[in-house]
Amino acid sequence: MLASISDLAVFIAVAEQGSFVGAGRVLGVSASAVGKRVGRLETALGARLLQRSTRALALTAEGATVLSRGRRMLEEAAAMRAELERAGRLPDGLLRLSLPPIGGVMMAELAAFQQRYPEVSLELDYSERNVDLIEEGFDAAIRVGTGDGGKLRSLALPGFRRLIVAAPDYLARHGQPDIPAQLAGHRLIHYRSPNSGKLEAWPLADAVLPRALVCNSVHARLEFVLQGQGIACLPDISIRRELEDGSLRPLLNSENGEEIRLWLLWPSSRGMSARLEAFVGCMREWAAACCG
Repeated sequence: MLASISDLAVFIAVAEQGSFVGAGRVLGVSASAVGKRVGRLETALGARLLQRSTRALALTAEGATVLSRGRRMLEEAAAMRAELERAGRLPDGLLRLSLPPIGGVMMAELAAFQQRYPEVSLELDYSERNVDLIEEGFDAAIRVGTGDGGKLRSLALPGFRRLIVAAPDYLARHGQPDIPAQLAGHRLIHYRSPNSGKLEAWPLADAVLPRALVCNSVHARLEFVLQGQGIACLPDISIRRELEDGSLRPLLNSENGEEIRLWLLWPSSRGMSARLEAFVGCMREWAAACCG
């Protein structure tokens, strides 16, 4: 059967090139050798695959069937070979990831992945832009919101909540708002998307939100809040340490807000590298542990 697979590849080359000579040129063998391989395949299958004349070759009905199914068989054989090769070695090389510009997102998980696979180098690109993974050479992307509508393979990951927070020093000087309406009398620090130019909405309904400061950086907003310059709405994954040590306090019961989902996206092509397969596996483990 392995010999037939090899002969099948020769037949497909003939069908695509339209001649034994053209197939031989592509495969690096003589036209007569190509003819013998096709003849051997026809004998093995018990069917004529090509109509031969002095001027041209044409597929028979059986040949068209073998061409269609044969291509799929060769793809499966290539995928099987690649999978066996991956299983025989540890993942290595460069893994390029696109991530949302959220401080702290995936840091612990990325560090755990590198410790588990030290031969894999990570290149992290933080951007709001929805990069084209294939065109721009990224292996995978972490995105906020929803999946990709079937264009890419996707995996739902644990998400985050946006908290309204302030430093104790600010609250001591300006008082603590107990209801959303009281924010109208406070200094609020907002985020403007560099892509859309829109201000990020806060998880509040019908509240007046004055603008003391507007910027397009999570890190800058965090620094201003820590210095007591106002109140901001920040992802909880960006301020875990500050919440734990008390340098920031959540306000207005925002810690009970809606969770925003993160998604891992990667190309749907069959040829997944060992390093990407390892990364997707680690993310599946993390998601299962968090959901469990």
